[in-house]
Amino acid sequence: MQRKDVEFKTGDNTTLRGWLYLPDDAKNAVPVIVMAHGYSAVKEMYLDKYGEVFAAAGMAVLVFDNRNFGASNGEPRQEIDPWQQVRDYRDAITYAISLPETDESRIGVFGSSYSGGHVLVVAAIDKRVKCVVSQVPIISGIENARRLIRADMWDGLRGMFDADRAARYAGDEPAMIPVVSSPDEQPQAPAALPTADSWKWFRETHDKRAPSWKNEVTLRSVEMFIEYEPGIYIPSISPTPLLMLVARDDVLTVSDLAFAAYETAREPKKIVVLDGGHFDAYIDSFDESSSAARDWFSQYLLD
Repeated sequence: MQRKDVEFKTGDNTTLRGWLYLPDDAKNAVPVIVMAHGYSAVKEMYLDKYGEVFAAAGMAVLVFDNRNFGASNGEPRQEIDPWQQVRDYRDAITYAISLPETDESRIGVFGSSYSGGHVLVVAAIDKRVKCVVSQVPIISGIENARRLIRADMWDGLRGMFDADRAARYAGDEPAMIPVVSSPDEQPQAPAALPTADSWKWFRETHDKRAPSWKNEVTLRSVEMFIEYEPGIYIPSISPTPLLMLVARDDVLTVSDLAFAAYETAREPKKIVVLDGGHFDAYIDSFDESSSAARDWFSQYLLD
């Protein structure tokens, strides 16, 4: 396979950057998988491994950094607007199918964690998509937040949101919050992803693979997380084939919400339950998660 750096413009003229994987010895236009990472993560955080698996199976893969993160442009830096990221996925599809190596009739989307929610929305509203894989997805922002945030901390958090909104209106810079904090500091030190495994994975992956990752997001990113409800789009995905990869012991994008959401999907659909927690999909359960996704894409885009 071959990998090259690429960049493309979104509808609002923002430049997004990433990698294009192409299979070796392709004689005709091939299917293309479009993928981006989850909450604050950058493409070096194991998306390259998925790209390699899909390309080895005979598919092109476009992996890109979300706007405001990593190699992509966008302001304010470190801000996560889920609906803007959905629009960027759709612009990435438009770019991917403009390439001479790809077949516009065979498009897949892959997302994991926060982008696992995005691809549910994209597959429901953009029928150019012919196959979707959603790994350890966010299903409901408000319900997920209620699992992660103690009840006695909600009033204080709402106050932080209101103060940030007033400060932005006055022209101040956006307030920031860590993505993760040490378990020894929680809950006194607020974080966007307040679980012990989030702290461990992000810190280790930053050190080993992704020095460009920064441990901060805008406070408004957390507010928009709470407002985001991608699970309501699941019944509208059909007849596009849906594969959900759910981690049995996920305490971040909690597994019971994913299991319940899967029941609302219509055929064709499939669920694979991975061992371990949220981040094991990228490491300990990688062979299982990547092969299940590869086989799903191959079944509907290659056969």
